[in-house]
Amino acid sequence: MGERTQNVQPGDIGATLEKLWGVIESRRDASPETSYTARLLQGKQDTVLKKVCEEACEVALACKDADHDHIRYEAADLVYHLLVALEYHGVTIEELAGELDARAH
Repeated sequence: MGERTQNVQPGDIGATLEKLWGVIESRRDASPETSYTARLLQGKQDTVLKKVCEEACEVALACKDADHDHIRYEAADLVYHLLVALEYHGVTIEELAGELDARAH
């Protein structure tokens, strides 16, 4: 686990996801030497998929430990890596929102 984030304040999930999505999209053609996101997007699919699986497992383990801050930390890693996987495969955040909206009944 990385270093725990300090002084986390509540945010607007929609605005936060849109901002993060914009950053991820902008890194598609960035230098992989200077951007972790670019390394993932320009690298092998297996690397991206392994990160999604790894982070999902870490969320589950943090939940098992009932460690609130650790759950939040690992969930943020999972969401980031999931969004990278979506960008890698050309699934837009709008498509994801549409899928979720279609299920909200």
